[in-house]
Amino acid sequence: MTLAATTSATPQAVHAAKAATYAAFIGSGVAFASWASRIPQVRDRLGLDPAALGLLLLAVAAGSLLALPLSGLVVTRIGSARVVTVMAVLHGVGLATAAVGSLAGVLPTAVGLFLVGFSHGAWDVAMNVQGTVVERHLRRSIMSRFHAGFSLGTVAGALLGAAMAALHVPVAVHLTAVAALVAVVVVWQTQRFVADHDPFDPNRSEQVPTVGALATWREPRTLLTGVFVLAFAFAEGVGNDWISVAAIDGYNVPDALGALAFASFLVAMTTGRWFGPAVLDRYGRTAVVRLLAVIGIGGVALFVFAPTFPVAFAGCLLWGLGVSLGFPVGMSAGGDDPRRAAARVSVIASIGYCASLAGPPTIGVIGNHFTVLRALVVVAVLLGVAALIAGTVRASTPPR
Repeated sequence: MTLAATTSATPQAVHAAKAATYAAFIGSGVAFASWASRIPQVRDRLGLDPAALGLLLLAVAAGSLLALPLSGLVVTRIGSARVVTVMAVLHGVGLATAAVGSLAGVLPTAVGLFLVGFSHGAWDVAMNVQGTVVERHLRRSIMSRFHAGFSLGTVAGALLGAAMAALHVPVAVHLTAVAALVAVVVVWQTQRFVADHDPFDPNRSEQVPTVGALATWREPRTLLTGVFVLAFAFAEGVGNDWISVAAIDGYNVPDALGALAFASFLVAMTTGRWFGPAVLDRYGRTAVVRLLAVIGIGGVALFVFAPTFPVAFAGCLLWGLGVSLGFPVGMSAGGDDPRRAAARVSVIASIGYCASLAGPPTIGVIGNHFTVLRALVVVAVLLGVAALIAGTVRASTPPR
């Protein structure tokens, strides 16, 4: 990817923006994994079977899918900093609503999760756009490390969730505290974002006009990249939503060990994202993500068919490593042309997050017939599709 230099921000401001972007990714991860780690307790509190739980989790996907198609236009109009600020506050409100609502019933929980999904979708696009801006200023690719920051946040959130479950801290107390803390920190940090567009760029008028943003939906490479991201997002999202449930129900382990299995998945994914840039630079996007898809297939198979829980635990590690770079590589592919980054990231993310719509009910319905653990075989099938179309994420411009 060719990264054009800009002149509108000082080096100090750019490094501050890099730190702030890390904060946005980490905060998003902490909030997300905090919720995911307590799904089994919410399920038990509400008395849901796998299909009903899948439908409840669909509220998150519905919110995200409503926000994502609009995010590119909104970020282009008002900037990534404002979008992340507003959505961090809305996310805190949604998470607190879902946490407290779980004490009352399914409906208030679903309303809170819809707000969580809506805010997370717009927040995700905006912080990825800011990531591409920072990349252009630094003139080097660091997108996967921002995503490693998200994964680091999910590890922290999952470990905290495991501790809260082991200590029998109420879900409402735990998640409301996390919601408030994340909202305050992220809003404070986004004040250090740099402008999305360079005011001194003579081509600024060509950055991402509204018509161009809509036309992006007709670009074959962008659409195919979206399908690639969808496959990896499905594999990642199912891991986030179902690993702890599948471990607890399939291997009859305590809640804390189920949360720990989820945390191991996140640790492996974080490790892959942190060390990924060097491997991507050496071997190229296509070869690396294709190999990782194969590793992910092996990890899912090991988790599903392991004879004992320790072996399944190893499968969680391979699964997490296998899906580590799919999403960030897809975002980088969308940002190859900085003038169209917001529009293309929005389109790719919109398609990718269809996995959030399909994942929970698919696993829930299949799980009702074959157990949740066996239903996870679907993940391996989609990773196979991703391996076949991995060529679409090859850089569209010569490497710098």
